[in-house]
Amino acid sequence: MRRVLPASSLAPALAAALAITLLPGCASTGGAGSSDVRAVLADPARSAADRERDARDKPAEVLALAKFKRGDTVADILSGGGYYAEILSGIVGPRGKVLLVNNTGYEAFGGKALAARLANGRLPNVTHVVGPSDALGMGENVLDGAVIVMSYHDLYWVDEKEGWPQVDAGRFLDQVVRALKPGGVLLVVDHSARPGTGSADAQTLHRIDEQFAIADFRQHGLQWEAAIPVLRNPEDDRSKSVFDPAIRGRTDRFVHLYRKP
Repeated sequence: MRRVLPASSLAPALAAALAITLLPGCASTGGAGSSDVRAVLADPARSAADRERDARDKPAEVLALAKFKRGDTVADILSGGGYYAEILSGIVGPRGKVLLVNNTGYEAFGGKALAARLANGRLPNVTHVVGPSDALGMGENVLDGAVIVMSYHDLYWVDEKEGWPQVDAGRFLDQVVRALKPGGVLLVVDHSARPGTGSADAQTLHRIDEQFAIADFRQHGLQWEAAIPVLRNPEDDRSKSVFDPAIRGRTDRFVHLYRKP
């Protein structure tokens, strides 16, 4: 179903190793572990292109951090072609619900891949939502969780010629927080920028400083809870654009989990 709508700093231990870190009393239980996600990834209905992407993006390990479970309502925000939305669809099962959420820019980016993914109602528990960046229509206190994968930095990127006007990042993040239920989680994956660069490299390199990210999400009411190093690449000096052939598909990426109090 498609619904179109009208127009603080990083902990030293995280910086040192980025081994999985959980704040006391915040460990999530009862959700899907990496083995459960792998069962979803093994579905023969998944496309060859998605299976190829699995090797680069390691969704079993990444999604195990969030521990989404059957029956959950989860949003894949700025989903593009819907790669993560389809995986989430299998995790939450027929009693769960996935919002595949795009603004107009990401909807255009999704293109034929998105159309094929949703053709003939093949993902019946996925609702396709398209709206303006600051009013995506996800509701309030309805989501058990959400993911923003390799698109958070675009809140700080502007390119009018490419159809991407300036986004009000604060309003965007506030709507995400409103949509989460108390206790709901947000999983964020993005291309890491050099420390101290804030959001500046989003414009030139499509990267963002993870210390800036932690402070940004905290400012909008989320608690930083955990990180895993599964997509780290120490060989990436973070000086190149993520589209540079020398590093494309192998960038140093952070994986963070946030929680709404």
